[in-house]
Amino acid sequence: MSDTQGLHYCPDLLNYQRRKTREVMVGDVGIGGDHPIRIQSMITADTRDTPACVREVLELAEAGCEIVRITAQTRKYAENLENIAREVRAAGCGVPLVADIHFKPDAALEAAKWVEKVRVNPGNYADKKKFEVREYTDSQYAGELERIREEFAPLVELCKELGRAMRIGTNHGSLSDRIMNRYGDTPLGMVESALEFARIARELDYHNFVFSMKASNPKVMIEAYRLLVARLDREGPGWNYPIHLGVTEAGDGEDGRIKSAIGIGSLLGDGIGDTIRVSLTEDAVHEIPVARALAAPYQPGGSEARAGSETVPVPALPFSPSYDPFFYERRRSTAIEVDGVALGGEEPIRVLTTQEKWNALAHKIEKLGDYKPEAVLEKSGVAAIDPRDDAAVAGLNAAAETTLVTLADGTDLPVVAGFRLLAARVDPRHPVLLKDTLDPPAGDVGGGDNRDDGDFHESLLVGARRIGALLCDGIGDAVIIRSERAPGQSLRISYNILQAAGARIFKTDYVACPSCGRTLFNLQSTTQRIREATGHLKGVRIAVMGCIVNGPGEMADADFGYVGGAPGKINLYVGRKAVKFNIPADEAVDRLVDLIREHGKWIDAPKGEPVEW
Repeated sequence: MSDTQGLHYCPDLLNYQRRKTREVMVGDVGIGGDHPIRIQSMITADTRDTPACVREVLELAEAGCEIVRITAQTRKYAENLENIAREVRAAGCGVPLVADIHFKPDAALEAAKWVEKVRVNPGNYADKKKFEVREYTDSQYAGELERIREEFAPLVELCKELGRAMRIGTNHGSLSDRIMNRYGDTPLGMVESALEFARIARELDYHNFVFSMKASNPKVMIEAYRLLVARLDREGPGWNYPIHLGVTEAGDGEDGRIKSAIGIGSLLGDGIGDTIRVSLTEDAVHEIPVARALAAPYQPGGSEARAGSETVPVPALPFSPSYDPFFYERRRSTAIEVDGVALGGEEPIRVLTTQEKWNALAHKIEKLGDYKPEAVLEKSGVAAIDPRDDAAVAGLNAAAETTLVTLADGTDLPVVAGFRLLAARVDPRHPVLLKDTLDPPAGDVGGGDNRDDGDFHESLLVGARRIGALLCDGIGDAVIIRSERAPGQSLRISYNILQAAGARIFKTDYVACPSCGRTLFNLQSTTQRIREATGHLKGVRIAVMGCIVNGPGEMADADFGYVGGAPGKINLYVGRKAVKFNIPADEAVDRLVDLIREHGKWIDAPKGEPVEW
């Protein structure tokens, strides 16, 4: 357990309550307070190209984006925000614009003249990151904070004068050397980095700001946001600032959507989050439907918001969670054999399916490779109970035999709350089977495995935010997806959730940032080429970064990195260390493969029939 006892980030882990915050105005759009959860995105065009930027802003607004961010790398770029803002307003679009600032305080001061909000990253706004190791005395550290104040205060004063909003947005990948040396590469370091800037703003009586704590690893991101909210609550009622949520470098396709749903959905479910951005390595307009779907249950009138305003049937039981919300550790169950498969304890988290779906897949089980079902629900001997049933809980806890347990279908509990209660009440030795729904659709099998419709994406997002949230709490020894009726697709969702949550790695893991005006190559096509070349390298983690803003830091957990160094030039990394420089872009994927070979991580792609779903 961590040293965070006594901290609380959520008033009730079993009943939904949205966190109460102060209102922050971004132009005419309110964040926090009684406002709905706002949807944001970011354009990808070069900020110097006014027509392209205006076109993308209008497209995002038409798709339902409520706040649009634009990069401003330097003062020269920031100056053109005047033209972009003028043309957007001339087109009749009132969506607020946000300047994204890294490294350049003078760019922030220029940008604040023309846009409604400025995003600053405490890790690089007035600081540096060279991975230097240095011990700071308290007086030296205080001196560094005074230097930061001198750089940051002018922007605060200008935003206060002009009525601009601000986001103090920490990224796990760009913590400064100063923070890294004192707090380490940790959620605590992320929180402290943001609080340093917030204290300066508050000393200047400026309060029109929001926080964010982005990371590419959902576990890190969830822990950082929880710790931030707990620290804000401890500081006092005047620290009730709104929160912007996002998983940075989530990637593309199903993987990016699932990773975003795990991180964002978990926090929204605990009442945290007033504005969100889904960061996909795709055209930005595709982010909006995903973000809206994730926010919908928690908007006024949404299913979770309605439940939170009603009497949810969770009794006032003595409840202490089975996990530390600020430090990930898998729940310590006992390993048992279920339908011929070892499950629980330190065994891999297993994927179950129903007998009907197993039968539907029987003709191609061997073609499913590593992604086949591992056990059948009806043969698992699982004990399905209502965790509020004292007799059922007592019977399980008194039994000599260790048993796989799950929530009974039809139990009138929210899924996440129900499994949290189950994990807390039954003896830890009993492994837990996680379900995405307690009300599965009638008829277990239906639809085609190759369909790509709204129902499938709804199943994917709901399964990810429920099961993924529980996995990040350390709960779960097996999973089953039942809201998706197509047998192969339900398995794909299960395995992709395990991969995105870092619970079990089955394939190459990619950290890929979304495109923006800083990007030095075509991220979408490049990411696809890298996938085609390396997608068979099970367990290898590759970062694909358009520029150096978050690259070295977010690649701390990656084996290899592919980073834009200059227009048409790529730098290759091993971990966070650059080892190959200024490689022509048309050669860089092949050179990446060579680098993977040099470090003994390469295997040839298997021959034969491809894996089927």
